[in-house]
Amino acid sequence: MEEEHRRRPQSPATVHEVMESDGDSGTVTPTGHSRELAGYVPKSSPHSVAGSTPAASPRHRLDELDTLPAPPFRPMASELQHSPSLSDGIFPVAGHTPELDRQRSTASLIPRSGPSQLRPPPTPPKSPATPLSPATPKSPVKAFASWATSPLRSPLPSPLATTLRNMKEYLQELGHLTTIDPRDTWLPITESRHGNAYYAAFHNVNASIGFQALLLPLAFTFLGWTSGIVCLIIAFCWMMYTKWLLVSMHECVPGKRVNRYLDLVEIAFGNGIGKQIIVIQLLILLGGTCIGLITIGGSCLQLFFRTVCPTCQSPLTPIEWYLVFTILCALLSYFPNLNSVAGVSLIGATMAVAYTTLLWTLSVSVPRMPNVGYEIVSGGSALVTTFGILNALGMIVFAFRGHNLVLEIQATMPSTLKHPARVPMWRGATAAFALTALCYFPLAIGGYWAYGDKMLPGGILYSLSFFHGQDISRTLQGTTFMFIVVNSLGSFQVYAMSIFDMIEQVYSKWFDRKCNALLRLIYRTVIVFLCFLGAVAIPFLSTMAGLIGGLTNLPVTFFLPSLMYLKVVAPRPRSFSWYLNIGLGTFGCALSIAVCAGGVYSIIETGIKLNFFKPA
Repeated sequence: MEEEHRRRPQSPATVHEVMESDGDSGTVTPTGHSRELAGYVPKSSPHSVAGSTPAASPRHRLDELDTLPAPPFRPMASELQHSPSLSDGIFPVAGHTPELDRQRSTASLIPRSGPSQLRPPPTPPKSPATPLSPATPKSPVKAFASWATSPLRSPLPSPLATTLRNMKEYLQELGHLTTIDPRDTWLPITESRHGNAYYAAFHNVNASIGFQALLLPLAFTFLGWTSGIVCLIIAFCWMMYTKWLLVSMHECVPGKRVNRYLDLVEIAFGNGIGKQIIVIQLLILLGGTCIGLITIGGSCLQLFFRTVCPTCQSPLTPIEWYLVFTILCALLSYFPNLNSVAGVSLIGATMAVAYTTLLWTLSVSVPRMPNVGYEIVSGGSALVTTFGILNALGMIVFAFRGHNLVLEIQATMPSTLKHPARVPMWRGATAAFALTALCYFPLAIGGYWAYGDKMLPGGILYSLSFFHGQDISRTLQGTTFMFIVVNSLGSFQVYAMSIFDMIEQVYSKWFDRKCNALLRLIYRTVIVFLCFLGAVAIPFLSTMAGLIGGLTNLPVTFFLPSLMYLKVVAPRPRSFSWYLNIGLGTFGCALSIAVCAGGVYSIIETGIKLNFFKPA
């Protein structure tokens, strides 16, 4: 019976039996029996008697309290952590078992050997009006954490989960959860991040198609029809793959955007001697391209004047024509960032497609020269022929340029988790691939068909002017020359912007501030005229295209991206991607050494007219 009474929940009448209300104050206070149960000891009664035993049940304790002296209330440490209220002794609480109640009752009535071992009565609870708390409440922080995270575990939507999801999407849209360097907003490459696929296509075409393409028919004279076409196709496909590698590695490091080619080199190879060598290669490639653009632009300005007015005496010397072109480049170099020259790149890319199309169209439209042969040009020995082939491979490699600007162009675009920058960048690069193929293959094949082994060392442009200058209208010839001038102006801005970015990056690290407009005006003018000085000092730079291509353009474009992909992305060993990049890196490195050797031998064999400071 006592067990059934212990398990049966108490009715509200039990509460009224032990509690009474103070009519004056309106508060509820414990009376008689409830005071003794709560630990109150009457002043007239002594402490508990030794040998007293606990009651069998709460009801039995209520019946015997009139005859027994009040025992002291000694709660255990675990009991204090649970609840010091009346609910532990009288009212059943969720989670309490009869055995637990019996142990607590027994522990509270343990007899003591003397009064000195008795504990003082505990302080009465301050709020006896709330004795039914089942457990100690959680702290506000834990309660909020539990409440905040529980909706995320549930598949049902909740306001908090929606808020957190929206906040996460906002952070992704804002910065792709990447670490943003404040100095990036000061530099010409990353100052503006509003680029798109169209800007990417303009910059890629403007950086890829240039005066190097004019040497492709000359390379065919050392390779022949079959070998020339096969090598051109392989180089084109190889170039597409390595550019895809660079685009995919733009966000290869979590929380960081790789904005420059040098940044990727540093991630892959560190700050050792490898990076220093690649820095030198990039500076030679950028500076050499700018010098070559001034040379070809000034020469085409002079040819344009001679074509328009053949009877007029040229009012300017070649150096002065170079200076005119340099002044035009300096005026356009004051655009603040790469996105701001998108219009210039559009015009330059249009002119590139236009003049390459005009050149091969005019070459095949006029009557072909008599006695044109297509035999491979040989020097009489196998060694000379071999080095001539290697020099021709260097010309083909040198025609595919612009990989050192891929990451810089991609850095001008916004990037989020939903809309990464690689998507519009690859769309623009694909459009540039299509236009490059439409320009390069007809130019190489048509030019070689028109001139064959009679191709001049200057390429198809000089061959067209020399052999068919009288057969083609001066308007078309002058238009072709002016298209080359405009394209050279646009290409110069894209390549020079990378040099400007390097200089301002060093300045911002040293002085921790943005380069002001006056300082930009000064140093950009100095850089442009230094390139002019190089064009005047080394006017024969175009005859070293094979050597320069093997030293700079071939590593940067063809095999360094594969090696960096192996270091940064680290594909699974012995997978197809691993074998492919290992093979391309090894073959590219060997080809670079061979092309450099071929370029050096060609220079030694044929000789170079070292007309320093005397451009023709």
